[in-house]
Amino acid sequence: MKRFVLGVGSLALCSISPAASAQMGMDLFKPPSIAKVFKPVVGQGAEYQTTNSSDKKVHTIQMGAVGKESVEGKDGYWLEFSFSDSSGGNILTKMLFTKDDMQSHKVIFQMPGQQAMQMPFNGKDANQQKMENEMSEWHSVGMETITVPAGSFSCEHWRNDKKNSDVWTNDKVTPFAMVKEVSPNSSMLLTRVMADFPERITGPVAPFDPQQMMQQHQQNKP
Repeated sequence: MKRFVLGVGSLALCSISPAASAQMGMDLFKPPSIAKVFKPVVGQGAEYQTTNSSDKKVHTIQMGAVGKESVEGKDGYWLEFSFSDSSGGNILTKMLFTKDDMQSHKVIFQMPGQQAMQMPFNGKDANQQKMENEMSEWHSVGMETITVPAGSFSCEHWRNDKKNSDVWTNDKVTPFAMVKEVSPNSSMLLTRVMADFPERITGPVAPFDPQQMMQQHQQNKP
């Protein structure tokens, strides 16, 4: 399932966490990266309802900014993503992005009931080129008022003719401004604007150990 998250076109969830990708049946960080709408506010976020044609299930995604730090003299923001899995638990990912160039610098991942791990991640040049390519595919088609479960919003409508996909954005929604996304195989609707976004990954973070991660995953199976 191709999943829109504005401003993060440089990453694919499957490259960060094959386990999360397999459980969710989705690729979170795939289509467009329209950098101008990336306006994170620490402590604020949004909740979405997602559906896809592969499993016909409805999933919940929450995303928001949980911290800020300087990265090589640039403003960096920690964004945390929570995905509901098939067992009712939450798959958590926390990523450090620099705002101006939309580069990712660190990735922390946590499966339900497991210790958080910092994932190996080093693809700056490839991600930058991928982001620029995807940005060029999207164009604005004007302003529209749309209604989603979270309410009615005046939105800028973005269109990707190559992927036959549409996105509607509003600057009051953070961190990626997205209100609605529709593609041939998936949809994503804003269900709640979160004025007090909680940080969930707060415990000790271990280096990535694939063997340990697999063992913990097996132990937590019903």
